[in-house]
Amino acid sequence: MIDVEIRDDMVRLGQFLKLAGVLDTGGEIKSLIASGDVDVNDEVETRRGRQLHRGDVVALGSHRWRVA
Repeated sequence: MIDVEIRDDMVRLGQFLKLAGVLDTGGEIKSLIASGDVDVNDEVETRRGRQLHRGDVVALGSHRWRVA
């Protein structure tokens, strides 16, 4: 699991995936999230605007990132 530091108290899922370097563009991230391939705290998440807080875990396949 990789810890990804955020500056504020929360970050939106789309922004977090970009910050973590998963994909480069918002369009790619939007499609990825809409496909149902992204989990947040072990639940499928299809909302790009989902608010994440420190300690939340985002997963894509076998890759996992923790909001730090």
